[in-house]
Amino acid sequence: MSSLLLRHHRPFLAFWFARVFTASGFQMITVAIGWQMYALTGNVLDLGLVGLIEFMPKILFILITGHVADRFDRRKVAALCQGAQGLIALGLLLGSGAGGISREMIFVIAFLLGTARAFEMPTTQALLPNIVPSNLFPAAVAASASAMQAATIVAPALGGLLYALGTHWVYGPAVVLYSCALSLMLSLPARQLPLKQKVSLESLLAGFRFIRSRPAVFGAISMDMCAVLLSGATALLPVFAKDILLTGPWGLGLLRSAPAVGALLMSLWLTRFPIERRVGPVLFTSVAIFGVATIGFGLSTSLWFSLAALVLLGAADMISMVIRSAFVQLQTPDEMRGRVGAVNGLFIGASNQLGDFRAGVSAAWFGTVPAVMIGGVGALVVTGLWIRLFPELAKRDHMHPQPNPQPPSAAA
Repeated sequence: MSSLLLRHHRPFLAFWFARVFTASGFQMITVAIGWQMYALTGNVLDLGLVGLIEFMPKILFILITGHVADRFDRRKVAALCQGAQGLIALGLLLGSGAGGISREMIFVIAFLLGTARAFEMPTTQALLPNIVPSNLFPAAVAASASAMQAATIVAPALGGLLYALGTHWVYGPAVVLYSCALSLMLSLPARQLPLKQKVSLESLLAGFRFIRSRPAVFGAISMDMCAVLLSGATALLPVFAKDILLTGPWGLGLLRSAPAVGALLMSLWLTRFPIERRVGPVLFTSVAIFGVATIGFGLSTSLWFSLAALVLLGAADMISMVIRSAFVQLQTPDEMRGRVGAVNGLFIGASNQLGDFRAGVSAAWFGTVPAVMIGGVGALVVTGLWIRLFPELAKRDHMHPQPNPQPPSAAA
């Protein structure tokens, strides 16, 4: 993290820790309910359904979440979402202690968790520029990304180890983490610009129009969505851990953490050596590497080779994420950041949660390994197709559009 941010911007430090605590709590819960569901039913389709149900609120509330982030105090909205997730963790703690966790209850929990995160994601994305001056914003984005990846590394592995001791060892700490995040979020200063525009269908749809009007932004986020949607294998990790790699909850935790290891290392590299030239070719190459790494993971029967493939996958995905985020954040005015963030979150959710559902359905139809292989090939197909659909993005050199040089005026 930038030392300048730490010295001069305590609000960013509070925001940083709040994001780490929230991400850690979510990852721990996700590992626990994934293992719990597979232990209850042994059905890979149920793992996919959990991802689908968690994604549904992003679609149902897409026109509301971004508008809430732009109209109301973002600190309070984010804190309310984190408090709701803390209550969900508390419910899981009490339900597990009473032996009342069932397949149907996990589905309900997934929907509630997805609803809270559907409102939290665009709010926290729009909140960061309100607490960091523009000259430090790129460093803040990089520091925030590395913090999230660090939490994603530690929390799933810790969640798997704690789950082996008992479910209450997972859900209890998650309650504490969400409570800390809520307190830190409320401590941030209120610097949000009020949204003066009245609520209307036009204002609700503004985020969609904004992204669609910028081909580079739309091409980047849609390619990432389609590639991850086709090749995502996160929902199947419990199957790989238990039936293919012959490990336990601790192994599942390592598998969940491995992509974040690659993403963290890559985010640290990009902080030191940012992508300044050949942005388009780098973006398309990273998505292709993502597909190849997915194929390698699907073919592996070794835990260590699988972990290496997932590390490579996470590093490639981080490159795509950095480019996509830069396009969105650098071109969006503050009064629209919530609505644009909600649309971007819909794309991300479609790739992740719907990708989990796609993986579960494919595994039920074709088998676990073929499902992953099909997804990896699909990511390569998307890369080639998007090169043809968005040639300007594929050839783009700089992150920012370069001004056309003006010819010298003729001498009088």
